[in-house]
Amino acid sequence: MPLPRIVIVAVGAITTVSAVIADLVVPDLAAQHAFNPGWPPHAKFHDAQYMVMTVLLGLIGLALALWRQDRNTRGRLLCAAAVLAVPWLGMFGALAFPGTATYDPEFADRTVFVLGMHGQVFMAVVLLLALLGAAAAATLRGGEAGVRR
Repeated sequence: MPLPRIVIVAVGAITTVSAVIADLVVPDLAAQHAFNPGWPPHAKFHDAQYMVMTVLLGLIGLALALWRQDRNTRGRLLCAAAVLAVPWLGMFGALAFPGTATYDPEFADRTVFVLGMHGQVFMAVVLLLALLGAAAAATLRGGEAGVRR
């Protein structure tokens, strides 16, 4: 399997499971999201919506990256990268709205920061850079990208 496809598949797998794991499964993180008693039902609805949407986007990205039936591999890989970028780019868009934050103040002591960035934002940057690199490699001409034309 060519490297661009491997990277996109890895990001697809992470995207498919990460929101559910972070917002529902890991106790310290779930306490800040799905099981946060301070959140009203409508906020929890949108958290659940985000989890389901991220799983679906991850599965669509994986299907596009793994499907090998036609000759447009490069186009499918670029579409997969674009689909998988949506939830991660959405984090930055969400921060532009008034009153939003990457964590609630009562959880400040349990919030993980990496290189000065909230852990989720750091993960988004890493995965977006990986997708950008894979997309660039997939668009290279010749055999460098390891992608059929």
